[in-house]
Amino acid sequence: MKGFWHDAADFFPILMNGVALTIVVTIGSLLLSTVLGLIWAMMRVSGIKALSMLSASLINVIRGIPIIVLLFYLYFVMPDLGVTLSALQAAILGLGIAYSAYQAENFRAGIEAIDKGQIEAAQSIGMGWWLTMRRVVLPQAVRIVLPPYGNVMIMMLKDSSQASTITVAELALQGKLIASSTFKNTSVFTLVALMYLTMSIPLILLVRHFEKRAGKR
Repeated sequence: MKGFWHDAADFFPILMNGVALTIVVTIGSLLLSTVLGLIWAMMRVSGIKALSMLSASLINVIRGIPIIVLLFYLYFVMPDLGVTLSALQAAILGLGIAYSAYQAENFRAGIEAIDKGQIEAAQSIGMGWWLTMRRVVLPQAVRIVLPPYGNVMIMMLKDSSQASTITVAELALQGKLIASSTFKNTSVFTLVALMYLTMSIPLILLVRHFEKRAGKR
């Protein structure tokens, strides 16, 4: 145990650089997935058959491609098509696109959970589709989707480690590099696991809070 704490003191500053990139990847991809997911969900519930089918097709395609393959495609294949992305850009874009499909299903479920009578009432007083969504449906849907949205945040934080496959020096890759140069696998990866856990616990507590609030309604 004493050896572990000594190693932790040595490796912690280096791993913190990885933590910073992990947070950047997580926040960037979370924002992108939220925007795209909301767009896909709005298309699904728009009532326009062509948009609904297009959204459903996009979601199925995205969900059918492993995240690591999507990252490889963006980082290694896109340059052949004339679009060059940095490793960080590819990681944020890849994770954002991948998780947008799950976000879309969460948002769609939240929207469809709203009482249809409220939508009809809003339209009966002259509100258009977009105004009804903005003022009546979405504010209520947000409260419904908060617990699953929190779970997506936790999964995205952990899946940010996949960015290491395209050379983003986030926490997992930093740990791997240190372990390969020092051969102290136990100390390094125990510390990496503890750091991921430390970042995840506040999110887990936040999700629990949202679930309790939702259960009281």
